Amino acid sequence: MKNYLQKRNNGMSLFDVFDDDFFKPMFLDERQDLKTNIKETDDGYELEVEIPGYKKDEIKVSLENGYLTVSCAKESKEEEKGKNSRYVRKEISESCQRSYYVGNDITQEQIKAKYDNGILSLTVPKEQPKLAKNNYIAIE
Repeated sequence: MKNYLQKRNNGMSLFDVFDDDFFKPMFLDERQDLKTNIKETDDGYELEVEIPGYKKDEIKVSLENGYLTVSCAKESKEEEKGKNSRYVRKEISESCQRSYYVGNDITQEQIKAKYDNGILSLTVPKEQPKLAKNNYIAIE
């Protein structure tokens, strides 16, 4: 049976036709994970991050050096033992991450997060503009 799965001239396997571009959707953006809607309000920004298939405890939101980072990680599923199969292609990611610049003056206490039905909602206040200091020297 193995001989039928090989091409006669070049010895390629039947599964070699499933190259990287075979299952890639046409006309879609390369960034498929953590799609985000960002809405500006008077007080700040509201982010809606699409995270389907993850539980609340598998999602982490952190703030470091002005970047708000959303990361997700699942425990990898063990293969069923005794099953005579293997993955030909595995596209379902078990982890993903995306960062958003929010400014250096925002603290983590100011950011509010809620996760419901696969959507992580984040409320981030606007960074207040710094007022320029008056560097003039008084003249007597």
